Amino acid sequence: MKYALRDGNTITPDDSQDKFLEKLYTTGFGLKLIGILIQPIISRIGGLFMKSPLSRFLIKPFIINNLIDMNEYEDEDYGCYNDFFIRKIRQGARPIDMNKSHLISPCDSKLTVYDIDDRSIFPIKGHNYNVHSLLKDKKLMEKYRGGKALVFRLTVDDYHRYSYIDTGIKTRNRSIEGVYHTVNPVAADTFPIYRENNREYTMIRTDNFGDVIQMEVGALMVGRIKNYHFAGRVTRGEEKGYFEFGGSTIVVLLEKDKAVIDDDIVKNSENDIETRVLLGEKIGSSV
Repeated sequence: MKYALRDGNTITPDDSQDKFLEKLYTTGFGLKLIGILIQPIISRIGGLFMKSPLSRFLIKPFIINNLIDMNEYEDEDYGCYNDFFIRKIRQGARPIDMNKSHLISPCDSKLTVYDIDDRSIFPIKGHNYNVHSLLKDKKLMEKYRGGKALVFRLTVDDYHRYSYIDTGIKTRNRSIEGVYHTVNPVAADTFPIYRENNREYTMIRTDNFGDVIQMEVGALMVGRIKNYHFAGRVTRGEEKGYFEFGGSTIVVLLEKDKAVIDDDIVKNSENDIETRVLLGEKIGSSV
């Protein structure tokens, strides 16, 4: 699947994972295998392996195959693959844009922006979703009508720690249990993945962008969404939490007329192209 860099260049990544997942989600054998893989006990076993020293041999080949620049990360002797997966970025490697009028990305990811129309319905890779089905809350569906849905898709080579997009007061974290499926777009042809995945969200009464929903969505083989804070005041760029092993997604919902998304991101989204963004960088502006 193509994605664009902020300089306008378009990248076509290796599609071997997409081809594998297409077979997994479109064949009888693949669907039977998924039925096994999505069982909680399988996810737990996979998570335990990734947290054991036995998984260390996976680290070096992964770094090489995905061209990861380890100079960006803190030096550490990783005891297991999951320690590597949740590695910390070096201070200064992801500068946070502190301009109060700038909307920033909460993570490294591939971003797509959608309008939330009058029926609070927006598409995510081939399926239509409304805010109620995503959040299980009719009042919030009304609140975000006419706003924006920002979908940040993290792949396994991305930095899997994420931050708050603005300073403000957050509510408690709300968890919605689900069934683990991959967030790779090909899965959407068979499964309504955002309705089945485990997810956790909070509302943040931000200083500059109104009431913002920031949601984390777990994926196949993700052991856990790890959020740090209870209700209280949070700060722009402050680390909110991290994903354990697996590809994952963050969804940000903005109220109507609270922010304008940068033109390149909007244009790419209209052409079904994701935009590569980094944690802390500007992706829009307040109204």
